[in-house]
Amino acid sequence: MRNAAGTADARPRKHPGRDWAWPLSSLLGGLAPADRERMLTLGTAVRYPAERVLIRESDTTDFLLILLGGVVKVTGRTPDDRDALLAVRMNGDLVGEFAAVDGRPRSATVTTCGPVTARVVARAEFLEFTGRQPRIAQAVNESIVTKLRAANARRIEFTGCDVATRLARVIHQIAVSYGEPAGAGAVIHWPITQPELATLSGAAEPTVHKALRRLRDSGAVSTGYRSLKVEDLALLGSIAFS
Repeated sequence: MRNAAGTADARPRKHPGRDWAWPLSSLLGGLAPADRERMLTLGTAVRYPAERVLIRESDTTDFLLILLGGVVKVTGRTPDDRDALLAVRMNGDLVGEFAAVDGRPRSATVTTCGPVTARVVARAEFLEFTGRQPRIAQAVNESIVTKLRAANARRIEFTGCDVATRLARVIHQIAVSYGEPAGAGAVIHWPITQPELATLSGAAEPTVHKALRRLRDSGAVSTGYRSLKVEDLALLGSIAFS
């Protein structure tokens, strides 16, 4: 059997919410346990491989995904035909909910950054469910507003900042939101490239390369092949927000 996202269904769990960890900043992490369990009965459980496109910009599909495990990146095409990294989402988050709410074409592309487990929910089921669950509907609305506020705040914060500051703020936000605490810092377990850091920072890749080298020299971060670790979160924060 195939679901709306075109992936073979996994075996559903009797208690779908008990084996996962939900960051408090995520939609699922902020729900009361009973509401979380209700939401996790929606749709069908699926597993995706790395580098799988789940949603494509401009498509007219309208399902949404409840992320259970793993990380996805959200990208959009620029006028000069480049992929701009807009956001990352991980377990506990919704993706694709804009189209599920308004029925309009997709505003971005969503791709897995490693193996991902999710529940695929059809628009009709989602709207019927939230119509019966006002607390969950309010939580979904708040999560959408939070995403829009974060996007606006990033635009405002970047006004007048140099590239080094913008890059430090981008890495700090990713580490705080999606990193795994490790000593004084945090490990970012999904691959992020310098072109992606450049699009998030709103700067040219060579300029970001130089700024990243300065962050490494300061001891705030370390890098490897498509990997990034914050060695000292406090130090990085002081560079980002001083």
